[in-house]
Amino acid sequence: MTGTPDPRRNRVWRTGDHPGRRRFVDLGEMPLESGVSWGVTLAYEAWGTLSAARDNAILVEHALTGDSHVAGASGLGHPTPGWWEGLVGPGLALDTDRYFVVCANVVGGCQGSTGPSSLDPDGRPWGSRFPEVSIRDQVQAEVLLADTLGIGRWALVIGGSMGGMRTLEWSVGWPDRVARAAVIATCAAATADQIAWAYPQVLALRGDPDFAGGDYYDNPRWPDTGLGLARRIAHTTYRAAGDLESRFGRDPRVVGNGAADGFAVESYLDHHADKLVTRFDPNSYLVLTAAMNGHDVGRGRGGADAALRRVTAVTAVVAVSSDRLYLPEQSMAVADAIEGASLEIIASPAGHDGFLIDTVGVGEVTSRL
Repeated sequence: MTGTPDPRRNRVWRTGDHPGRRRFVDLGEMPLESGVSWGVTLAYEAWGTLSAARDNAILVEHALTGDSHVAGASGLGHPTPGWWEGLVGPGLALDTDRYFVVCANVVGGCQGSTGPSSLDPDGRPWGSRFPEVSIRDQVQAEVLLADTLGIGRWALVIGGSMGGMRTLEWSVGWPDRVARAAVIATCAAATADQIAWAYPQVLALRGDPDFAGGDYYDNPRWPDTGLGLARRIAHTTYRAAGDLESRFGRDPRVVGNGAADGFAVESYLDHHADKLVTRFDPNSYLVLTAAMNGHDVGRGRGGADAALRRVTAVTAVVAVSSDRLYLPEQSMAVADAIEGASLEIIASPAGHDGFLIDTVGVGEVTSRL
């Protein structure tokens, strides 16, 4: 699956051609854990009104291929509808009549915030020159965003998967700035199994002949084949085996002439791959995957248990019952280490993606916090 995408497709948000609901904050030079300093702009979206006391702000943390568009329609500058539609809005669990809800695109992303597709001072995409970015770097940028917005303490920080990693980092690194936390479908540190699943995704991308060492932006072809393969591998881990079996079984894939050609589950994976390559930058996929692989909340803090004892927020740790990527026992370990934390189980057959699909279940968790 290769194509000839518009090489500006992931840069339009940075240049402001089609910002949609996005707002942009220049955070200036920010020191990264790698030892370099980097000029950072964050794109974010917000819903609701910040109270006079500035005590009603909620931070929503997106996952690997998410962005700031938590709620709202596609179009108007947004390639997809809100990824947590049904959770954020008037009268919903994250009630925008009561709360000021914020979601920022992470550093290293490709939907407005500084990332590999952003332009250097000479007007060229950073590409292969973009630095390593950690989960802690991403949170540091969000701390600066909160400072800019005048938010001293979040009423709630909530996120799943990579967003759950950042929720933990906020709670451990800045405990006095988080009142409540919902840590969903994630872990205290990336495991060998999770890193192993990521490795073939990285190889698929880097092995694409159109990858060009990461400097493909002005080329007629981007490494869409590699990105599509990476997405197929990842999406298999996002869904439970039973979910795939019940939905597709051994049903054939039916092509245009009505003949069978392979299996329906293959068509399902192709569909998700095709959707991603139209909206996501392959370099961002690599940068953010590396950040997730490097996640370890206990690094330099005496280990995970010692780090998690720093948390003072009222915390719900949430697992998806059928998750085979971020196992429920990993959530149990996090909950055990945080004083007073509750362990919540979302009973979903969908697998890891259950935290995105079951917004009712997530909403019930937040209502108990």
